[in-house]
Amino acid sequence: MSEGRLLIGNKRYSSWSLRGWLAVHLAGLEVEEVLIPFVRGEGIASTPAILDATPAGLVPYLEHRGARVWESLAICEYCAEQAPGLWPEERAARARARSMAAEMHAGFRGLRQAMWFNAGRDFSGLGRTPEALADIARIERAWAEALDAGGGPFLGGARFTLVDAMYAPVVGRFLTWRPALAATTEAYVQAVRRHPLVERWYAEALAEPEAWQLAGYETPPAT
Repeated sequence: MSEGRLLIGNKRYSSWSLRGWLAVHLAGLEVEEVLIPFVRGEGIASTPAILDATPAGLVPYLEHRGARVWESLAICEYCAEQAPGLWPEERAARARARSMAAEMHAGFRGLRQAMWFNAGRDFSGLGRTPEALADIARIERAWAEALDAGGGPFLGGARFTLVDAMYAPVVGRFLTWRPALAATTEAYVQAVRRHPLVERWYAEALAEPEAWQLAGYETPPAT
């Protein structure tokens, strides 16, 4: 029986929805999934049905047992309260994972703007602006430190945890845009992509109606 609902946007495009969706599934919450297709306006956030249905006018948005939770990082923390173990167990590793998740939530604007999330396209070699490349260099350093400390294959160690959920859309961006990556980074990208929940997200993204596609997100940059 459903104990609430999770509102998300198109799986093809909505990187923030992917984070919340992964957290909810990792926690095993029994909620109804409500997908609201984006409407192209001045931006994805201009979709009227999302503006009307969520407190901040954005997705993901979780309602569970009377709790209302918006912002993907808040959803991750809420899910961790419902299902302990979604952050790494060791104190220092958990601190690193939370710091990395917060950095992802607040930063990497250059990467976001130049290499948007699209689960169904191949823009290999494009989008390599100086700002995006600087963000990628920082991400690679952080990933390498976490993988070395925890032994991999995931950022907190052997298990896929919430820090991996926060960075799963970055993995998706790397798969679409194919920037030059270190071997360690590429191995992590493939480990995340093979995770059953990520596999499911991609399969469902590719099954969405063609009518939901937005030209701006399907057209590669000129250079």
